[in-house]
Amino acid sequence: MYAIIETGGKQYRVEEGSKIVVEKLAAQAGSEITLDKVLMIGGADCKVGAPYLAGAAVTAEVLDQGRGPKIMVFKRWRRNDSRKLRGHRQDCTTIRVKSINS
Repeated sequence: MYAIIETGGKQYRVEEGSKIVVEKLAAQAGSEITLDKVLMIGGADCKVGAPYLAGAAVTAEVLDQGRGPKIMVFKRWRRNDSRKLRGHRQDCTTIRVKSINS
């Protein structure tokens, strides 16, 4: 059985035991969270929400709070001898899916 969930403005296809990296969630490492924005549950019997399934939830364990890879942003203006270099690292959370409840 799998589920499609939404968190952080993005959609993820998850199964029990799968480990994913999502946008930062307000939870400590080692705690358990419930994601209730379930768009679809697939498997032998498929259920599709409009837009979300009522009563469906995905339970996950927070493994780590970290940061993603560094993205370098470089801007240059021609004929002005001016440029700007900035770096950015996005905060992220690693979670492991424990169960899918429909």
